Amino acid sequence: MFDGFSEVLLILVVVLMLFGSKEIPDIARFLGKTMAQLKNASNELKSEIQNSAKDSGLDINEITGGISEEINKAKDGMNKMMNPTDNIDLGFQNPIDKVKEDIESITGPIKRQR
Repeated sequence: MFDGFSEVLLILVVVLMLFGSKEIPDIARFLGKTMAQLKNASNELKSEIQNSAKDSGLDINEITGGISEEINKAKDGMNKMMNPTDNIDLGFQNPIDKVKEDIESITGPIKRQR
C-alpha cells in the first residue's frame, strides 16, 4: 500500500499537526531516552541470564549454537530456492555472450534517429 518513505512522511505530517513544531524536539528527546533505557534493560537482562547459566554450569553458546546452525541452514535453503540459477550450470552463457559481442561488433552502437 505504502512504501517506506511515504509512510514516514505521513507519520511526520500527522505528528507535526498534532503536537506542533515546538513540541517535536521534546518528543524526540523523550523517545531517545526511552529507547536507551529499553536497550540498557535488555542488556542487563541478557547478562543476568548469562551469569545465571554460567553459575549453574550451563554453556549458553553451546545451547544456542545448534539453533544458530539450524537457522543458517534454513537461510541457505531458502536462498537456494529463491535463486535457482545459483545451482544450475550456466555453460551456455559463454556462447551467448560471444554471439552478443559479434552482433555488437557488426552493427555498432544503435543510435536513435529523429
